[in-house]
Amino acid sequence: MDCKIRQWRIDDAQFLCEALNNKKVQDNLRDGIPFPYTIKSAEEYITAMLNSDKDKTYAFAITVEDNAIGSIGVFRKDNIHYRTAEIGYYIAEPYWGKGFGTSAVKQICQYIFEHTDIIRIFAEPFAENLASCRILEKSGFLCEGVLRKNAVKNGKILDMKMYSLVKESG
Repeated sequence: MDCKIRQWRIDDAQFLCEALNNKKVQDNLRDGIPFPYTIKSAEEYITAMLNSDKDKTYAFAITVEDNAIGSIGVFRKDNIHYRTAEIGYYIAEPYWGKGFGTSAVKQICQYIFEHTDIIRIFAEPFAENLASCRILEKSGFLCEGVLRKNAVKNGKILDMKMYSLVKESG
């Protein structure tokens, strides 16, 4: 069974609540996501993604049999970095370790390189998040280095890794 990425729908809100009310998921994400996560928060997020600038934000639900199991997005940078974008994603815990993250990352990167002028996609996972690092590596991203003591999460100072995938010309 494989996954597909698709546009968010308001009826995906319940999934978001279930996925993001899990500390194991939230521990690997940036701060700013409410905990506990409510239906209202989910609906606001989905609405914001659906109404975002379509040339800067590419946000999708990761689905299996059309049911949302995760979230993935690519977010364009600006100024001299306008052809660079950052990728972020998560999968609900019951779906970990089944290849869905790698499949979704490959799908969105292919979409971005085929439908936009973006030439570089990067990710900055926590260095201790080995599963996310592995997803990126299996998706063709190269580790460019370690960003030492780059973040504070849950009161801990953490290293992050810098990964990138560059569109090959031709």
